[in-house]
Amino acid sequence: MKRVFLIVLDSFGIGALPDAAAFGDAGANTLASCAATGKLHIPNMIAAGLGNIEGVTCLPKTETPTGAYCRLREASMGKDTTIGHWEIAGIVSDSPLPTYPQGFPEEVLQPFREATGRGVLANAPWSGTAVIDEFGAQHMETGDLIVYTSADSVFQIAAHEEIVPPEELYRYCRIARDILRGKHGVGRVIARPFVGQPGSFKRTSNRHDFSLEPPAKTLLDAVKDAGQACIAVGKIQDIFAGVGTTEHVYNKSNADGMQHASHYAAQDFHGLCFVNLVDFDMQFGHRRDAEGYAAALNEFDAWLGEFLPTLGEEDLVLITADHGCDPGYAATTDHTREFVPLLVLGKGVKPADLGTRNCFADIAATVAQLLGVSLETPGESFVKEILA
Repeated sequence: MKRVFLIVLDSFGIGALPDAAAFGDAGANTLASCAATGKLHIPNMIAAGLGNIEGVTCLPKTETPTGAYCRLREASMGKDTTIGHWEIAGIVSDSPLPTYPQGFPEEVLQPFREATGRGVLANAPWSGTAVIDEFGAQHMETGDLIVYTSADSVFQIAAHEEIVPPEELYRYCRIARDILRGKHGVGRVIARPFVGQPGSFKRTSNRHDFSLEPPAKTLLDAVKDAGQACIAVGKIQDIFAGVGTTEHVYNKSNADGMQHASHYAAQDFHGLCFVNLVDFDMQFGHRRDAEGYAAALNEFDAWLGEFLPTLGEEDLVLITADHGCDPGYAATTDHTREFVPLLVLGKGVKPADLGTRNCFADIAATVAQLLGVSLETPGESFVKEILA
């Protein structure tokens, strides 16, 4: 293959993993919650075999799938963006990244306050919108930073753009990233700028993630080291801390990300285009908006129907996810530990049921083989099963 488009529908789970109860996620099913709205219309993904995947009962099956399909079990001990993407790229994490259900300790906050010269508000797990509603006015009065976390391994800093301009907020995040190493090595430090006045605060698109560097060589490194293009679209550049990419572009929205993918499809390159569409997770999953999530899937599916015919004979598309975030799961607003789907499409793809696979890293092994690059990974390639 000349080009592989690897598209992550961020948080698009398709049913609870066997160990989901241990993560507080028994019965979670992102896809089923979207289907239950009655608003889901995704004919292209259904034609590809999404409804045929083992365990999927909320969609119709097709007798003549247009692609190969399966569900993937997460082998890593986590359900967050960083660990999920690392596993997609070939790294299985045996230990979860640290989380802070009681907030961050003074050994983290004291050096942070000293280095930034600002105080800290909140310091507990919060919903991102609720925390700025609760502490936004105080932040504007004092200049103190809103620091919070979630069930994920994240250190988030929210600040009003008129009080702390985004570039200054990014500097504070880099300070936090330097502090949060070793036993406090959270997966991501996240800048969360917002605007508005008390009672009507709104987060902006100037979010920026500062991730922990991957602990080993990933698919991205393998592609780049082979002299091929490794193009990062959306959060991919941040998730991998800029390691292994040759070019990157950020997204303002899912629609923007899909437009970027279409742009690169029209270019002549050899290698990988790795795309993350985060609105599914950020705008709809965490906000438990099932109808919004379904509408976003509809938008992606319509774009997919236009995108596929533009691809060449040596192009291949893989569509997957990094974890779940069930918009119908009322127990929490956090990610949910679920199987994720994999759809493989392209003119050279042989329709096939790949069953249930035991590791997201099977994607990395497969893409590496497709592009002819060398990668050591616990994943197992399924190239022989999908190419005619």
